[in-house]
Amino acid sequence: MDPRAIGAELERIERLGLTRRRRTVEAFTDPERPTRVRVAGRTLVNFSGNDYLGLAHHPALIAAMTQAAARWGAGSGAAHLVSGHGEEHARLEKELAGFVGRPRALLFSTGYMANLAVLSVLAGRGDLVLLDRLSHASLIDAALLARARVQRYRHADAASAERLVTRPAGKSGATVIATDGLFSMDGDEAPLASLAALAQARSAWLVVDDAHGLGVLGPTGRGTLEAQGLGMAEVPVLMGTLGKAFGSFGAFVAGSAELIELLIQRARTYIYTTALPQPVAAATRAALVIAQRESWRRARVLELTQRFRRGAAALGIALTGSMTPIQPVVIGESRAALEVSRELSEAGFWVAAIRPPTVPRGSARLRITFSAAHTEPEVDALLEALARALTRGSA
Repeated sequence: MDPRAIGAELERIERLGLTRRRRTVEAFTDPERPTRVRVAGRTLVNFSGNDYLGLAHHPALIAAMTQAAARWGAGSGAAHLVSGHGEEHARLEKELAGFVGRPRALLFSTGYMANLAVLSVLAGRGDLVLLDRLSHASLIDAALLARARVQRYRHADAASAERLVTRPAGKSGATVIATDGLFSMDGDEAPLASLAALAQARSAWLVVDDAHGLGVLGPTGRGTLEAQGLGMAEVPVLMGTLGKAFGSFGAFVAGSAELIELLIQRARTYIYTTALPQPVAAATRAALVIAQRESWRRARVLELTQRFRRGAAALGIALTGSMTPIQPVVIGESRAALEVSRELSEAGFWVAAIRPPTVPRGSARLRITFSAAHTEPEVDALLEALARALTRGSA
């Protein structure tokens, strides 16, 4: 972009109601209620986070991080392949692999970096990468940076993907199908069984980003794959993040021993970046234990979700078909979504307005998310405030 055009572009973004603004969390006002935060001097109940199990402020995670920092220091100091790979990393990778039922797992600093690693290694120039039209931005960018031939199929439509996969792949012959497991803006699940059948029939890789499903979905919280009865035979590449249901930070890729070894040797976002701090890995290990031991957290967040859906139906608030802790309320126009979000803030609730390009044009929305740390009265009060704000917006 021409440096002289920056001001005009910022004005255009503002005119369209698409300007993104950060809100600084000044304090957590109640240790027993980590969803209550102070922002701009006011206490708000946060319904915009991804701390689904309410673990981010758990004393066990804080203690694990503190103790590890005292032993290992605040930072790792180097990349994993230099001198930054510590005992906490090695233990966490082994425990993550066991959690998702795979031979090996590999830690990354972010889910974005993990997805860049996977697609850049499995696909190259001219190879075919099929993406769900609502795939996370990191999968889209990963496919583009791999210089692959990118085709996007209709959302959650395996038949649409099949029509695209029949086209010849690139020079190496690789085909990769990549999708979110649980879509972060819509709260619905990908049709993984159908995509897995397609991948097997076409000798393609199936990559599933289950950042929002792990810890929440499935009989034991193993995520979207467990919820749909699938394993490594059907989904050879699984990516998960640690900063959502597990309350810490980072990401991992899990799969066969050979796949993980190839990522170690070839993935630039693994080789050329500093390892995440060992205290973070220690906190994640504590979170894994709690998530498995305290299954009530998973049950509670799903119960609160159902409470919200029942209340919304009673109040005439239109919702999507999502049965997960991600509950979108589609408004349509960006400025209208911002106005409803502002009114909810005035009523004491932090509910972000999600606008293009994060979601398709004309589908700006409120993205309401639930945590095991929320209470029934908070959910009920949110419903009342939401109904009032929507009524005023339609007047």
